[in-house]
Amino acid sequence: MKNSREVEELRDKIALLKRQQETDLVLLKAQFHTTYESLKPINLIKNTFKEVVATPNIRSTLIKNAIGLATGYLSKKVLVGSSHNPIKKVLGIVLEFVVANVVANKVDAATK
Repeated sequence: MKNSREVEELRDKIALLKRQQETDLVLLKAQFHTTYESLKPINLIKNTFKEVVATPNIRSTLIKNAIGLATGYLSKKVLVGSSHNPIKKVLGIVLEFVVANVVANKVDAATK
C-alpha cells in the first residue's frame, strides 16, 4: 500500500511539473517574441525618438540647436555661396559654426 501511494504521489508531482513546464514554455515563447520585436532596428529608433520627444528639456535643446544650425547654414550660403576657393570655404564653415552658436545661445537666453 505504501508503495502504491508513493507512486501515485510521484505521478501527480510529475504531471504537475509537466503542466508547469508547458506553461513556462508558452511564457518563454511570448517573451522571446516581445524581445525580438523590441530589438528590431526600426523599433529601437521609434522608441528612442518617442523618449526624446517626451522629454521636454531634450526637445527644447534640439529645437534650439536646429534653429542655430539652420541659421548658420543659411548665412554661409548667402555670404559665401558656392565658391570653389578653399579659403572662402574654410571661412564659410567658421562663419556657419559661429552663427549657429550665437543663434542657439540667443534662443536659449530668450526662452529663459
